[in-house]
Amino acid sequence: MDPLAASLKISSSGLRVQSQRMRIVSENLANVQSTGDTPGANPYQRKTITFKSEVDRALGANLVEVKSVGTDKGDYRIEFDPSHPAADENGNVKYPNVNTLLELADMREASRSYEAGLQMMVKSREMITRTIDLLRSR
Repeated sequence: MDPLAASLKISSSGLRVQSQRMRIVSENLANVQSTGDTPGANPYQRKTITFKSEVDRALGANLVEVKSVGTDKGDYRIEFDPSHPAADENGNVKYPNVNTLLELADMREASRSYEAGLQMMVKSREMITRTIDLLRSR
């Protein structure tokens, strides 16, 4: 396969995983204040995503793929609020183990990685177009 076409495929694999990463971050941020349905019930658990390198033999290159989407086993955030419907017998409410600052940092990193992948695709496509233009002018 042409190296420029291969770079497009490699970049697209990066875009795919970063968009999935953004989806996970979005879910985490959307559920930062979610609580359990009943008193003392466990709330939403923060989701995590891991990547792996996958060799594409036809392409002769390493692509990135999602290895797994899991849950963070960290402790829930506990707040005292006896008036809350999800409060236990001691008045404590369990909130998700989602750290907003961590999620925002992860979102920024995913966004920058996605933008870098887009730029790679733009440049590769530009080079392919220029090559075709040169070949046509012969």
